[in-house]
Amino acid sequence: MLGTENDQAELLDTRALCAKLLKPGSVYEFLAEHRRELFPDEDFAGLFPSERGRPSIPASRIASVMVLQALEGLSDREAAEEVRLNLAWKMALGLALDDEGFHPSVLTWWRRRFRESSRPKIIFEITAKVIEATGIKGASKKRALDSTVLTDAVATQDTFTQLTAQTKRVLRLVPSLSHLASPPAGKRPEIDYRDPEAVEEALSTLVNEATALVKAAGEMELADEAEDALGLLGLLSGQDVEPVDEQAGRFRIARKVARDRVVSVVDPEARHVHKSRANHTEGYKGHIAVDPESEVVTGISLTKGGTPDAEVAGELIQDEEELEIYADAGYSSAKLRTELAQAGHQTVIKPQPLPMAVPGGFTLDDFRLEGNQLTCPAGKVATIGAKGRASFARHCTACPLKERCTRSKRGRVVKLDQAALINREARANFAELRERYNTHRPPVERVHAQMKRKLSGSKLRYRGLDANSMHYSLLAAVWNLKVLIRNGLSREAGAWALSG
Repeated sequence: MLGTENDQAELLDTRALCAKLLKPGSVYEFLAEHRRELFPDEDFAGLFPSERGRPSIPASRIASVMVLQALEGLSDREAAEEVRLNLAWKMALGLALDDEGFHPSVLTWWRRRFRESSRPKIIFEITAKVIEATGIKGASKKRALDSTVLTDAVATQDTFTQLTAQTKRVLRLVPSLSHLASPPAGKRPEIDYRDPEAVEEALSTLVNEATALVKAAGEMELADEAEDALGLLGLLSGQDVEPVDEQAGRFRIARKVARDRVVSVVDPEARHVHKSRANHTEGYKGHIAVDPESEVVTGISLTKGGTPDAEVAGELIQDEEELEIYADAGYSSAKLRTELAQAGHQTVIKPQPLPMAVPGGFTLDDFRLEGNQLTCPAGKVATIGAKGRASFARHCTACPLKERCTRSKRGRVVKLDQAALINREARANFAELRERYNTHRPPVERVHAQMKRKLSGSKLRYRGLDANSMHYSLLAAVWNLKVLIRNGLSREAGAWALSG
């Protein structure tokens, strides 16, 4: 059952004895004064449907511990130690000087409760309610969107390591399949990995064993965990390999990278992330929407690393109307621009740079558009057909500008479909919007930098999308709480207000 805080004063109450040590305007002082109003028991009642059993640690204290843990970037063990020994933490939690705290596993247990509930981001939702109550956003209808790369908590695994580790897991979950794997099953082959023939032979053995296990299990009644393990093994047996002789069961490492590639069986939901050509890692992508005037986070999401930014924009601004959306080129898709316009939003999105068919040559914007006529840089005119294509082939043969325009021997063909027209218009209009973009877009990058650096959020602590998503929302909640406190958050006549 859910435990509640006792109103009875403690003889050795830490705050009563050491209140003057708390830094005014700090998160610790705020929690010491308003912990129970910020995290009321009724918000957490759904986590404990039964009223029987031993009372838990009060939710107001656990939620406060999680806030302080994220604030200082601590592990569960370190956070439990702070609860036991740190005076500021004891005052923030309303504990006595001699309170011994709790075991670190308590935090693990509560996080699992949150994830399995209908409100895994409850702490972020609570700060969002406080934001609405205080009116800190005012009349602002601006939202700046951004994404950032968050490194996974586990190491990337190569093909051999993934196949052997997952085979071992499958055999542990379904021991009746052990006869299909040659000993020592689940152990990385001890071969000379500089020898192509040895690598091919060992890989072929692993792939054939994985295929046999998946095929044999197809006729068995299995638990969900075993089915998931076999499904992952089947995926791994094909994502990094290609057949040399499929009938003979010979395989080699593929000369390509599989789309949406699993990078580790320890965290199968992590993906390879490319924020830019020079910035790549394995993990997840964090997405936020920020009110650039108050700098509070209004929307948050965590996705697999390969998810395009434009696909998440709608989730970040859901249930909001008539906004001005500020975003970088990662959100510059014709589809998103159209969806936002249809929803009544204005977009100030930086356009994607145009590619050049020839380095240093002409881009699509160097072709002048008038009605359904397109004029090339040399002044030749072509009509745009029903499929959105304009061919300059008959003009290119003797054109002196051909080397700056195309590498095709047949001449330049320009495709101007509806998406290209939308992006063309966006590029033309951005010159007038650049000043607004440069004014309102930077705050979201500053917020992300603070979340990653000061809140130790650049490397995730957990495995799996759900666990890391909850942690990421907690970072945003802590950021919002800091912004509110900085603006004088207080409780007046039973309501939240700002005095700053």
